[in-house]
Amino acid sequence: MAAEQTAPPLRPGGRDAAPVLPEPRGPLSRAVIGALAGRSPDGPARPGTVVPPPRDAGSADPYGDDLQLALHVCFELHYRGFAGVDPDWEWDPELLRLRGALETVFLGALRADTAPPAAPGGGDARAELEDALDELLVEPADGGGGVAGHLRDAGQWWQLLEHAAHRSVYHLKEADPHAWVIPRLRGRAKTALVAVEHDEFGGGRPDRIHSGLYADLLEDLGLDSAYGAYVDAAPAPMLATVNMMSCFGLRRSLRGALVGHFAAAEITTAPAARRMARALERLGAGPRARLFYTEHIEADAVHEQVLRHDVIGGLLAAEPELAADVTFGVRATGLLEDRLAAHLLGAWGADPPRSSLRRPLPGAAPADRIAHR
Repeated sequence: MAAEQTAPPLRPGGRDAAPVLPEPRGPLSRAVIGALAGRSPDGPARPGTVVPPPRDAGSADPYGDDLQLALHVCFELHYRGFAGVDPDWEWDPELLRLRGALETVFLGALRADTAPPAAPGGGDARAELEDALDELLVEPADGGGGVAGHLRDAGQWWQLLEHAAHRSVYHLKEADPHAWVIPRLRGRAKTALVAVEHDEFGGGRPDRIHSGLYADLLEDLGLDSAYGAYVDAAPAPMLATVNMMSCFGLRRSLRGALVGHFAAAEITTAPAARRMARALERLGAGPRARLFYTEHIEADAVHEQVLRHDVIGGLLAAEPELAADVTFGVRATGLLEDRLAAHLLGAWGADPPRSSLRRPLPGAAPADRIAHR
């Protein structure tokens, strides 16, 4: 394992602190981050400064650190932005052209890696969607349950902390990417999706908004609850899961894929949340940490039915031609979650175990010297 590193201190302002630009991981992310930070070969950069031409994205690894971080930074301009970065970068035409090229590479890989085998005479898109959704309801025969099952049965404290840091990249903006699809739906699908989002955003109670509950979890575990605190530590497989949501949400043409992703996430969350709640209890985490997952056990069991029958059902009643896109969203979610799980379990199961993060958390490393809480 790499030598333990010292992470920066918790940021002033805690969870409300403005996110800072991450460190680049290659030529694409270096150029994007440099431009946003005001650095360019021709002097101070500002909106309108030329960024790398879109053709530079074509040879990048679609699942690699450089492309995924460049995409993450571009997408974050549509969320909270970055400290010291001109908000007008959000709609800079040159940056949008590059982002479009990066998305094309990423989406091309997702479509290629989730394409079902060709059925004789063509397949039934609705039947393929039902099969994809039914597969999500099948629990593993061995009861393992992936990363959450490992943490429940044999996980160690340092692994729990790493998992929390990974997931913070999404959970500190939980359900925000899905809000973009609301104006792109109508009728029953829109009403049902808004009802689910209402729950995700606390049901009218600011203290119950899910992103806030996750910040509570991080603080209970002794981690940094500031938005974006662990982006530099998060590897490409984690960034890709969130980039997929942003990409689907920001493209009206992919509204069906976003609905499919949301349904897949809600269908699989309740069983995983139950495993995580048991893992936190076994490892001695406090009540603020456990609440995030216990809240999801009941809520997402209901959301599963709403997403499947009302959101997907309503969408396809109005736009039946989107069935294949919904299936794509379901399968792309499974693909990226499987890649992330393989990364985490591969690192933790190595001999000797190693950190699954790019920067190991201070005081949390795979060694017997780590005190069990």
